[in-house]
Amino acid sequence: MNSALRRVRVLVVDDSALARRAIHEALTSDPAIEVVGMAADAYQAREQILALEPEVITLDLQMPLMDGLTFLKILQEHHPIPVIVVSSLTPAGSELAMEALEAGAVDVIQKPEGSRPALQLARRLPALVRAAARSRRTGVREKTTPTAAVAAWSGPVDGRRVILIGASTGGVEALRFLLPQLPPGLPPIVVVQHIPPNFSRVMAEHINRLAPYEVREAVDGELLRPGLCVVAPGDFHVLLQRYGNGYRVKLSQTAPVNHCRPSVDVLFRSGAEQAGAHAVAVVLTGMGADGARGMQLLRAAGARTLAESEESCVVFGMPQAAIKTGAVERVVPLQQMPRAILDVLRQEPVK
Repeated sequence: MNSALRRVRVLVVDDSALARRAIHEALTSDPAIEVVGMAADAYQAREQILALEPEVITLDLQMPLMDGLTFLKILQEHHPIPVIVVSSLTPAGSELAMEALEAGAVDVIQKPEGSRPALQLARRLPALVRAAARSRRTGVREKTTPTAAVAAWSGPVDGRRVILIGASTGGVEALRFLLPQLPPGLPPIVVVQHIPPNFSRVMAEHINRLAPYEVREAVDGELLRPGLCVVAPGDFHVLLQRYGNGYRVKLSQTAPVNHCRPSVDVLFRSGAEQAGAHAVAVVLTGMGADGARGMQLLRAAGARTLAESEESCVVFGMPQAAIKTGAVERVVPLQQMPRAILDVLRQEPVK
């Protein structure tokens, strides 16, 4: 049976022998993956790419001779292959990782620490490699280049309205496109992006420089207001709580949901309970099914629901899972999502 299974061919690139061994062990625990080679630097990687024709590459960013970011940019220009960054996401490392996503990496995963690194990686990396092998990379960077925002919001601002957005693989670049397209003065926006600690803050800071309103990491207990977008910190769920005529944020480190913390389902469930028909929920590109059940609850509560279409997704998993529940009202490509959000905001909530 296994001999008939078509396995994803992976090249591991990392200057640390310990890291290479941990990544190899994590990936080969999945019978659908074959590690065809391992390289200690970009020059070894180049030779192995030509000789072994891998379908996916895992890449460290901090390497000798040529750093991983430079190698990634050259690779995407001359020999595009899906790349997953596996790196130490210190504050400086997170900045590099953000640049790597802008340069075309599919996703970023934290290099594990501790005595059992392979076990930590095995929880997410094999599924991410399989998703990367199926990912749609053509035109993604051009598509998600931020342009001028829509003119300032002139519609009514009901204190109960709130916009909830969930994303995973490919979502950082999707958010870099979507959020700067939305005008200032909208109801508050709450974002869950599956992302490691440290990296969530860096992502929010990058998008804040592009958007015409404030974008930052969520803080426990803070009040939401029009013209503010908050992003769930890595390793924390984010929930809505009613407060007066609006909402405040609650952060939680309860157990992961759908193997994720933050989880889109956790945010969406709280949105269904606290905002109901006043919510607008959006599911963007991502691996897995996180958000699908929460989208059902939101739609049942009268919320407006949108999902990104397959044509613009890097990975269609999360939108597809939500669509299959029947809870999604409109399915639109990423380029049309800003207008779709504004259209539903102009419609009165169903009381």
